[in-house]
Amino acid sequence: MNTLLNDFSPGLFFMLVFILIVLIVVLGKFAWKPILNSLEERESGIEEALKSAENARKEMQNLQSDNQQMLKEARAERDAMMKEARDIREAMIAEAKEEAKEVTAALIEKAHASIEQEKQAALAEIKKSVAELSIGIAETVIKKELSNKEDQLQLVEGILKDVTLN
Repeated sequence: MNTLLNDFSPGLFFMLVFILIVLIVVLGKFAWKPILNSLEERESGIEEALKSAENARKEMQNLQSDNQQMLKEARAERDAMMKEARDIREAMIAEAKEEAKEVTAALIEKAHASIEQEKQAALAEIKKSVAELSIGIAETVIKKELSNKEDQLQLVEGILKDVTLN
């Protein structure tokens, strides 16, 4: 340290101090302000980016809750549509069953009516045949002009034996 004090030159020291002060003043005037301004701009940019990121996060949370709500509503609407479709299907099946019952009942009623008509036609045909047979027997009896009843009864019984009803 002794050598340092021995080599000390006050003129050089003051000149260095003066240059340092001038350099600090020049740097303060021209360099520090732009550096500080750029640091402040960067700090505000970072703060803005953080605020923007926080806003984006909040917006994402809102969108997620909106999406969940919309999903719940869509599910509820889908369930309601499925229930309505099931109800419509069941109503259509019930209506088709009822219509089939009505058609079946109508067909059965027509069949009964047809059977009854055929029965009546058969009975009318039988009555007609019996009437024709009776008339035929009466004609035969009258033609013979039988004098006694005994002969007439024998004739009728003989004719009845010959005639067979179908």
